[in-house]
Order: sequence, then C-alpha cells, then structure tokens
Amino acid sequence: MTGTMKPGGSGRFPSYRIKPADVPIIKKRIREGDFLNRIAADYDVNPGRISEIKKGHKYGGIPVAH
Repeated sequence: MTGTMKPGGSGRFPSYRIKPADVPIIKKRIREGDFLNRIAADYDVNPGRISEIKKGHKYGGIPVAH
C-alpha cells in the first residue's frame, strides 16, 4: 500500500485540502451565488468544508478576491 491511499486499500486518493490561496476565489464564488456543492465538486471536497468557509468558521481572516 502506498502513502497516498486511504486505509483499507480502496484505491481512492484522499480529497484535496483547501489551501489559503484557494479561499479568496471560493469566497468570491459564494458571494456571486454559486451553489456550495458545485464549488465543493470543483475542489474535490465535502460541501461542509465550503460551508465552514462561508460561515467564517475557517479562514475567516482571508478577504474575498476582487
């Protein structure tokens, strides 16, 4: 088993981790009305992670892209 596989050998790679550099664009898309599930799909993350950004629970100090 390689270090990139999830435990259990499912063969799937872990989801992408949102980086601080991604957040301004994500916040801009939220402000523009994009659906959270579509943003999440574009970043291969759970929609809950996008919701945390929207609510300010994660990356609250990072401003929206212009």
